[in-house]
Amino acid sequence: MKEVINRRYEFVLLFDVENGNPNGDPDADNMPRIDPETGQGIVTDVCLKRKIRDYISIVKRDEPGFDIYVKNGATLNLQHKRAYDYLGIKPRNKKEADRDKVTLKKLQNFMFENFYDIRAFGAVMSLEISCGTARGPIQINFAKSIDPIFQQQITITRVAVAKESDDKETEIGRKHIVPYGLYRAEGYVSAELAMRTTQFSKEDLELFWEALINMFEHDHSAARGKMATRKLIVFEHSTPLGNAPSHILFDKVKVESLKKTARNFNDYLVSIDKTEIEGVNIIEKL
Repeated sequence: MKEVINRRYEFVLLFDVENGNPNGDPDADNMPRIDPETGQGIVTDVCLKRKIRDYISIVKRDEPGFDIYVKNGATLNLQHKRAYDYLGIKPRNKKEADRDKVTLKKLQNFMFENFYDIRAFGAVMSLEISCGTARGPIQINFAKSIDPIFQQQITITRVAVAKESDDKETEIGRKHIVPYGLYRAEGYVSAELAMRTTQFSKEDLELFWEALINMFEHDHSAARGKMATRKLIVFEHSTPLGNAPSHILFDKVKVESLKKTARNFNDYLVSIDKTEIEGVNIIEKL
């Protein structure tokens, strides 16, 4: 029996991109996402969770209990049907499933036990075949760049054409990049939700920290450029409910620009106020 986490956590994640697009916006021709008021770059929580899921699927491939619910090519209703097949009952829609709370709990327990990302992030599983809904213990805010980013469009050419009938010798395309950007994301891990719902374990948590540190190492591509996790600072409370407000802990991590135009991580100074707060342990994972 795995031991469920019994302490609250917050974390600050710093990662950077060099000559790449960390998170394109489909509403803006896939340009890097940006806050139009401040000029700061944005990377959504969904984008970060995708990289975490992909990392878990690599390191825990085919290992029981670490399947991924939201993955490329998956049909969610078929994922739910696995729970019904396991219990030997006919699939139910949301209204039917919600009527039988005992069976719904068994269905959800199957999903928690088998899918890592449901244990971590929760899921809305009330589709045509319903396993209800579950709120996960881990929540991640949008990442924002420390400084305003510069969205650059690069024109590229290809010496091969697509069709014989093309009356040209080359084809032209475009790449959207950020020359350099350092991004900061903040997140929360609730022991109360873990104990009450998904049973997110201490083993799961260690795997989550590992994923945050290594998620870009298996996601390299020409479009994303050079991306890397630079810092992971974890605040560990001594109780499930916590010992200090999260915003006070986040304020302990300061990132200052040393140059007017930053072009690498060494152009920033990262400082951590380690003044003791009773019941809170500051851990530098990276």
